[in-house]
Amino acid sequence: MSNKTGRLSVSLLAVCAAMAATPAFAQAPEQGAEGTGAGIEDIIVTATRQATNLQDTPIAITAVTSEALEERGITNIGDLTSVVPNAQFRRVQGAFGPGVSAFIRGLGSGDTSLAGQPSVAFYIDDVYYPVLLGANFDLLDVDHIEVLRGPQGTLFGRNSLAGAINVVARQPSLTEASGYVEATVGRFNRTDFRGGFNLPISDTAAIFISGLSKKREGYQKLLDFTCEMNRRGTPALAGRFPYTSPLQNSTKLDQVNDCTIGHYGGEDVRAVRGAFLWQPTDTLKLTLSGDYLRDLSENPADSIVDIDPTRANNNMRSQAAYFGVTIDNRFRTGDPYSTYVTYTDRIPACTVIPGNTYYNGSVNERGQCTRGGYEIPNHNNLKNWGVSGKLSWDLADNINLTGVLAYRDLDETHTFDTDGMPLVVEHVINSLAQSYVHGELRLSGKSDLMDWVLGAFYFDADGRQRASLIQASSGLQRFLRTTYKPNSKAVFANATVRPFGEKLGVVLGLRYSDDKMAVNFSNISDVSYLSTASDILFKVTPARKKVSWKAGLNYEPADNVLLYASAATGYSLPGYNTRPLQFTQVEQSGANEDVAYEIGAKLDLFDKKLRLNLSAFYTDFSNRPTTIGGAEALLNDAGQPQKGNQQLIPLPGGPAGSTQCSTTTLPNNPDGSASTAGIVCLGRSYFRNQPATVRGVEAEYTINPVENLVINGSVGWSRFMAPDIEARTVNRRQSNPFWTANAGIQYKIVADAIGGSVTPRLDWTYESSQIVSGTSTKYNYLMPQRSLFNGRITYDNADHDFTVALGIVNLFNKFYYRNVFDYQGLGYPQTDAQPAPPREWYLTLTKRF
Repeated sequence: MSNKTGRLSVSLLAVCAAMAATPAFAQAPEQGAEGTGAGIEDIIVTATRQATNLQDTPIAITAVTSEALEERGITNIGDLTSVVPNAQFRRVQGAFGPGVSAFIRGLGSGDTSLAGQPSVAFYIDDVYYPVLLGANFDLLDVDHIEVLRGPQGTLFGRNSLAGAINVVARQPSLTEASGYVEATVGRFNRTDFRGGFNLPISDTAAIFISGLSKKREGYQKLLDFTCEMNRRGTPALAGRFPYTSPLQNSTKLDQVNDCTIGHYGGEDVRAVRGAFLWQPTDTLKLTLSGDYLRDLSENPADSIVDIDPTRANNNMRSQAAYFGVTIDNRFRTGDPYSTYVTYTDRIPACTVIPGNTYYNGSVNERGQCTRGGYEIPNHNNLKNWGVSGKLSWDLADNINLTGVLAYRDLDETHTFDTDGMPLVVEHVINSLAQSYVHGELRLSGKSDLMDWVLGAFYFDADGRQRASLIQASSGLQRFLRTTYKPNSKAVFANATVRPFGEKLGVVLGLRYSDDKMAVNFSNISDVSYLSTASDILFKVTPARKKVSWKAGLNYEPADNVLLYASAATGYSLPGYNTRPLQFTQVEQSGANEDVAYEIGAKLDLFDKKLRLNLSAFYTDFSNRPTTIGGAEALLNDAGQPQKGNQQLIPLPGGPAGSTQCSTTTLPNNPDGSASTAGIVCLGRSYFRNQPATVRGVEAEYTINPVENLVINGSVGWSRFMAPDIEARTVNRRQSNPFWTANAGIQYKIVADAIGGSVTPRLDWTYESSQIVSGTSTKYNYLMPQRSLFNGRITYDNADHDFTVALGIVNLFNKFYYRNVFDYQGLGYPQTDAQPAPPREWYLTLTKRF
């Protein structure tokens, strides 16, 4: 650990010790609800696999109750950035489908591939979710969410490098029948419905059933390109590009003034969940649950932020010339909330364009055209369902046996138009399916001397991927047929020993894991009856047996004060290139490994009017296989470089021999035709191991200074340092933001005259700037810092038990991009970005009974 970090850690402990010495802790206040004047309420969490008070749990953890989720308007995992320090959760780039990227303390992933193991693990009611695809869960009837920061493994079933998200759903209750209905309307024709009910069916059994429907029109307009050129008075820029439909054609009697033909960025989700509780005795409880989700949402809003015409190769230029156009800024609408992207190839099947290696009349073994004249869906098609059972049995006083068994099934198809234009540079259609069995058995106990957990974990999955990559730019059309069979077995133990009384605890954890994934990879051309050099067939089984550990100390110098220090290890399976475009790109990588050191304090001060949780961490990322984007020469069927007008240059910061595509093409021949003295670039990624360190600090606070007033928030700072970042000639900094922060304030106004209360609330979220590309020198590839504000005012009627809430998301209409992807580094002419929604309003009515 560096001297700077060490001084910071010592300072943090000194401050905590000084605060602990004050007389504010002479009496422990009674538990009360937030804002009632009786103090900040306790939150019970299960992060240690035993029910504990959040403030007595020596882990960096953010716990968000269902009430807090409602107050902040949080409805899915992607919104958790607004409450967790040093964390980013957001919907991923469209190429990866309807998933969520998750980063905690600088470590994470946005890749939804079945081939990966996410750095942040997801659990719902103890059931592990192995891929980020479909992980932007709609938070349907949640009791609370726990976000654990730092490596997890000696308590949670699957080892993770960065952290874990544990969603605890609302459970059936034997006490009384109850229910609710909720309706929301808002901007972009938003209509959401939620409802649920709890019903005891005997003294020992109850059911809980809930459902939701979410529908919203997209906030990005899809424009007909030719219609829009006519509307702008620049019909020559449309060339001979056809209309989407005859209704887009202006005539002397009918001028079309709105060229909108669709939308992107909308929602269309349905879900249902049911749970059955059987509790024959006070010591035995069995819960059976099942859920089903269908997502047919529109593809994400995506727009072109830059086009470099010099990067367009001969295939791109000749395709554009077929319509009498050129690849340039005419394909930028000038408004990020509109696009021309169509997910359609308007060139008829079997068309031959002279000099174009994609539109060359290719047919399959049945004589059928395989290129041109197609349309792929422009929306998601996701089905995700599962069943699970959880048995909890108190074998004796303070000894519990818990078993979890689950089966889940995911089937999803998504598409992406990489180029963002009505032409075809690259289209992708990807169909993934996975079914798996997850089992876990835990034995836990508590005593004055020790709290302990022993467990065993089992995970076995069967996945498959069917995809088509249409690269008109390189002349390739690929078909991917791959199967994945991951299997994981583990045993783990964790104990907190108190040899000198209840104030001092020693934490020891150990885990043995046996992980593997059998992969059968097939990536062939559309004319598969031919044996070509670009066909890629291989089998690989990344495997790892690993012992991981955790050690720590906890000390309670006074009531409502906890100091702790810990060290823990994390790891993941070795990897391989999951997206090779030709056989030269088949390559394996090493495994990820890290050791995280942390100190922290949890304080309830001033009669529980102030809650302050502090932590400082240092992560030694010793094994860090990374990729860097580059390019190589496309090979023809004979295995030789295909001739073209592009050229390769060394890739800065890449491994020895790595290359990228030059930003300039070779000059045309004297007759004006494109040069063939060079090559055709094909994008590729290169592996390299770049050890790194991550250091940072975090603070979370809740303040209840007077009755009914609550202020809460968090702040986090982290710095990711690695040789590859230091070696950059530009953008020598981490990709994730250095600073994250959030704050919220609300005041409950009791209004007897209107039979209830009115609660206004204002929330603020901040992320400092972050880079998109480690090689780009263009300013617009730097995502600037942003502050976002959300507002909500809630009327709660106590007599009739209903609530009306009016909210505004992005109160000041701040424009920003959720994601930016620099395709120019891969040899394409464009850079794409996903604009976040503009300001939205919503009105929610909830009735409880």
